[in-house]
Amino acid sequence: MAQDIKKLLKQEVIKKEMPKGHELRFIEKLDANFPQNKNSKSSWLNIAASIIVLLGVSYGSYNYFTPTNSSDDIENTSIVDTKTLSDVSPNLKKVEEYYLASINLELSKLKYTSETKALFEDYLKRLDDLNKEYERLGIELTESGPNEFTINALIDNLKFRLNLLYRLKDQLKNLNISETNHSEKQQSI
Repeated sequence: MAQDIKKLLKQEVIKKEMPKGHELRFIEKLDANFPQNKNSKSSWLNIAASIIVLLGVSYGSYNYFTPTNSSDDIENTSIVDTKTLSDVSPNLKKVEEYYLASINLELSKLKYTSETKALFEDYLKRLDDLNKEYERLGIELTESGPNEFTINALIDNLKFRLNLLYRLKDQLKNLNISETNHSEKQQSI
């Protein structure tokens, strides 16, 4: 029963010839089931369109997942990369921390009311200008390295901010005293 398959196939091929027209019928059936693309340009257009879509999606995802570089972001990143007094020496770090803590403490003691709104807004505008100048000096410190002029300018900036806060506090006291005197005069009338 066991016979060699190779021998059987050779005998079958030799004994039988293919019927006439078999190859032509086979090609017709093949074309019917798998039509040839007569327009090869459309396949190239499909490939080109796929590549363009892929590039568009890649570009869009790159822009979505990378941080933007608007002018505000450039300023914020320069703050992170710049040196401060605390980066120069431990003693200057103490000076900087003292002034910043004093500024924050005094600022937390102030009471914001509708009557003092104008004073606060003016102070915040000046404080913003001083903060921008402090950032500029920090960039200068980073780029040119620590020098006496830049370090003194940074310390003076902190002093000026604290003095500005003390002036605001005095103005608020004077405003409060004048309002108290004005209300007492109205009550006595």
